[in-house]
Amino acid sequence: MKTRFVLIQTSHAGNVGAVARAMKVMGFDDLVLVAPRWPNVLRKEETIQRASGALDVLKNARVVETVEEALDGMTHLCATAMTPRDFGPPLTTPRAHFSALTHPVHEQAVPKAGGVAFLFGSERFGMQNEDVYRCHTCLSIPTNPQFGSLNLAAAVQVIAYEWRMALGGFQGLSGSEGIPAERAAKATQAELADAQQISGMLQHWQEALVAIEFLDPEAPKKLMPRLNQLFNRAQLTEEEIHILRGVAKAMLRSAAKDQA
Repeated sequence: MKTRFVLIQTSHAGNVGAVARAMKVMGFDDLVLVAPRWPNVLRKEETIQRASGALDVLKNARVVETVEEALDGMTHLCATAMTPRDFGPPLTTPRAHFSALTHPVHEQAVPKAGGVAFLFGSERFGMQNEDVYRCHTCLSIPTNPQFGSLNLAAAVQVIAYEWRMALGGFQGLSGSEGIPAERAAKATQAELADAQQISGMLQHWQEALVAIEFLDPEAPKKLMPRLNQLFNRAQLTEEEIHILRGVAKAMLRSAAKDQA
């Protein structure tokens, strides 16, 4: 199971270096930055100094423009937020959610192929609602009720530690992806659709729902985020994505005939 840490609109170079260090300590090396304040942040002196030797993580890190690009190949998305939203995926603690992922009641709960992505918002504003809505769950680290402010790198360290422990620690690691050997066989099961495939399918459906006048683009409310969460819970396979795109295509074709 691949693991990716995604930093969205990070504004402090030092935090990027500290995140790389936190990841390396826990045996992770897949870091993606979405539209950081400094395009050359991976090469800035402050970043390198704060990485404290985790230069391989910085070397392998990628900078992309959109969240969609950052989630390529990921099938289970975890937002991180200290404050609950009035709408969105279920809010839970990292330890509780990771336990459910690695010791599921039924096999469907396991994100089989693809991987798990942890999304972190900017230091000043946190995660935007639209990015939280696309996720399967929202992780909230328990903190002192009178002082709940966590530095970005500290939050990454906590999440990385809890995930590493849920994966079985450092015993029996298989390959560079850090897959526990006793769970590596699960990666050969049917592949789930990744976040990009689901996003593309949702855009297709939005176009179709507007065409059949089920969705009013001037007053969409939260229909598409709700559908996003519905499809996240369904854990769609790539084949099922093709089916749903076929449904959207048929709706568009039917609407075009009606207008002709």
